[in-house]
Amino acid sequence: MRGPAEGHRSPQACDWPACAQKIVGHIEDSLCSTAVPQVTQALSVLTTAFGHCHGLWTQGLWVRLSPLVARLLEKDPVPASHSLVDLLLSVARSAPSSYRGLWETLAQTLSHLSPTQAGPLALGILKLQDCPQALRTQAFGILLQPLACVLEAAAQAPGPPGLLEGAAGNSMTVDTLLSSKSACVGLLCCALAHLGLLQPLPQRPSPWPQAPLLGAAVTILRLCSGSAAPTSDVGSRLCAILVGCGRVQRAALDFLGALSQGTGPQELVTQVFSVLLEYLVSPESSSMSWMPVGHFQRLLPRKNEVRCSLSPCIPSPSYTPGRGRGQAGQLTPGPAAPLFPLQVLKKAFQATLRWLLSSPKTPGCCDLDPHTQLFLRELLPVLQKRLCSPCWEVRDSGLEFLTQMTRHWGGQAGFRQALLASEVPELTKQLLRDPESYVRASAVTATGQLSSWGLCATPAGHECPGAQQESLLVELLHILSTDSEGFPRRAVMQVFTEWLRDGHADVAEDAEQFVAGALQAASRDLDWEVRAQGLELALVFLEQLLGQRGSHCPYAVALPETAPPGVLAQALQVLCRVQLFEFAFRALFDCDRPVAQKSCDLLLFLRAKAAPCGSPQEAGDSPNVASVEATLQRWQAGEQGQPLGYLEPGAVVALLRSVDLEGLRDTLAESSDHVEKSPQSLLQDMLAAVGVLGENEADCY
Repeated sequence: MRGPAEGHRSPQACDWPACAQKIVGHIEDSLCSTAVPQVTQALSVLTTAFGHCHGLWTQGLWVRLSPLVARLLEKDPVPASHSLVDLLLSVARSAPSSYRGLWETLAQTLSHLSPTQAGPLALGILKLQDCPQALRTQAFGILLQPLACVLEAAAQAPGPPGLLEGAAGNSMTVDTLLSSKSACVGLLCCALAHLGLLQPLPQRPSPWPQAPLLGAAVTILRLCSGSAAPTSDVGSRLCAILVGCGRVQRAALDFLGALSQGTGPQELVTQVFSVLLEYLVSPESSSMSWMPVGHFQRLLPRKNEVRCSLSPCIPSPSYTPGRGRGQAGQLTPGPAAPLFPLQVLKKAFQATLRWLLSSPKTPGCCDLDPHTQLFLRELLPVLQKRLCSPCWEVRDSGLEFLTQMTRHWGGQAGFRQALLASEVPELTKQLLRDPESYVRASAVTATGQLSSWGLCATPAGHECPGAQQESLLVELLHILSTDSEGFPRRAVMQVFTEWLRDGHADVAEDAEQFVAGALQAASRDLDWEVRAQGLELALVFLEQLLGQRGSHCPYAVALPETAPPGVLAQALQVLCRVQLFEFAFRALFDCDRPVAQKSCDLLLFLRAKAAPCGSPQEAGDSPNVASVEATLQRWQAGEQGQPLGYLEPGAVVALLRSVDLEGLRDTLAESSDHVEKSPQSLLQDMLAAVGVLGENEADCY
């Protein structure tokens, strides 16, 4: 049908070519089949056709086959429901106004499918640009029904009028929720995921029921934690099904995080922070969930009680990471708090961060609002406990959370005051010596971020003095030089690069010495990512000396901007003293391609800046250029034992002009298997294979 005469095809199937009519007849037979696989195949073929072809003949195809598609809804259960949903959405996305009866078929399908099957179709309908309002209302009600049932079942008193209006009261949804744990979990997770995807879209339904959705998410989390107290039979059965269900907890926390982009009543926001704090306080469920006795309190209000403040959380005794039971700060099972899986804790950290970052500022002030500051004062003691957890994944998640908070709020007076009044900075610094390398790497990143904002640990709890900063710099250099794992060393190089780029106070005092020490350690590192990050640091230093790099666009007309001769000569002296060229030229022939590519880019940038520095003849007359070129040739051949030694600026300029950096860059840009994929290599592989088998060897030659 997509041949040269496609534009002249009649919408009437009787005028189509015989082969097309035969195909349509086969699809009709398949749609009428009692075998589900045949129905699925027919629906898939039609989905592809309507997704790629938008001619007049597809309208005729829909007119002919839509009655058979609608007849599938009369069967119980509806066969191939997923494929049916895909087909209807494919037709609706192509040209919905051209297909007669499409909106009626969609509405009929929504009412015939089960709540779980109808969810994807409802979401797809709500994403359509042009759709009747009645159908949008029906689709939105499908997505809201599970949450409306949860709110109704867990309510202590009748809700306000209009609460998720039009969504409650569906007996099929209630029956699905109570039929089995798997059905209940599946329906709730799908509803939460679909609403979370819908929330940021511009075509989401308006008005958006932000407050009821917040209440539903909080209620589901309380049902899962066992802290809810439903009075109805349905609520009690739901609580029994959902308590301790990690899958629903993760979905609800993701949805709660998505709702942070909207606003809600302060009472509900307080409940959101309360339930998030409960989830952060609860220990992870593992075979060895040990927590200090007596330091967890119930944080949620009882029944109808609504509190504007959160109860204080008492910090636990200090616990040295990596120590076992029977030592100082002995750990014993915590009997009061509910147990949540580790993945739930990570989701709770993510949702908490999203709510904190979206919290409103105080009017007329750039600082945090009072409710957020109150929550912070209760959150930081909980974070202290997480940093002392015997589970390394928990310590790692806590450090990542701290890093993100500090990156966004390091300059807020309320955050600084609360953080410095806690033990979090000191615990973070202690975790630099954690036995787990992932935790050490996260501790390096967190400590670097704290130091950037002047929030590192001090005995008196004040902002970092110079001596404290210097000791941190020495400790990070020690990690870079001696840590046996690559993750912490990579983190140190990333922190050093950020410090140099952002003008960290200690780095700015003596940037030359700082860069020299970092490059010396990176050049000896066996991890290619550390060496590559060392070249990134060198490039930042180079840009600070000579100016930013220009456009990377290959069609740019402007020539690269060169540095003034006086500035260039002084910069080259500095670069020679920090031995940047020793590191860069050695990396140019690194066995790891990303390192060599980064080094090539760095040297090309430097050569562009050094263009006016003397003539090639003057630069080439330097006495040690020939020996340096010979050394580079040996390095390229794999003999990298001999160092370059101290280079004069003139020799550097001569080397930059003599080395074919463009050719090397083109070679490095080729795929690593370009030789193996060449015709000659493939023929050699064939000969090697038949040589082993001993058959048809002559023919292959």
